[in-house]
Amino acid sequence: MLILVRHGQTAANARGLLCGRADPPLTDLGGRQARALAAVLPRPSRVVSSPLGRARATAAAFAPAGVEVDERWIEMDYGTLDGAAPADVDVATWSRWRTDPDFVPAGGESLAAVGVRVREACRDLASDAARGDVVVVSHVSPIKAAVAWALGLADVAVWRLFLADAGVCRIDTGGRVPRLVTFSDPG
Repeated sequence: MLILVRHGQTAANARGLLCGRADPPLTDLGGRQARALAAVLPRPSRVVSSPLGRARATAAAFAPAGVEVDERWIEMDYGTLDGAAPADVDVATWSRWRTDPDFVPAGGESLAAVGVRVREACRDLASDAARGDVVVVSHVSPIKAAVAWALGLADVAVWRLFLADAGVCRIDTGGRVPRLVTFSDPG
């Protein structure tokens, strides 16, 4: 099973801000969320993490000495919009971003680029996840891109999904095609 875990809460997440490559630490609640998930999820054969500290701190609860860092699981680069509240993004930019997967916010990364790197990462983990549980600790955009991969959906479909802090998604990779088993489960 490919078990995708969104990192625990940060102060930016709690305020509803776009938090891309900025790297705020977990809040006390975020640390408790990570430990609680590690206590209830199956012991994985592998733990993979985004390189950002909030994801690595969450992943450490699953495997304190054995976390693999994979750059492909890093959060989308929101460029100049990093740290902004969605309500502060002008309507034209927000509309284009949500309908055009190739749109790149100033200094950032397109949704399509996130989809390409995450689909590659999913394919690379699929055979291991078919034989044992693989936990990936990442961020909202890459995890939603992985769900789109599992469901065979276009990149823009991810805008219609809400993934909670410390939310868990499970993708069964043991069949002919991946199959989404759970989405945004609190664990």
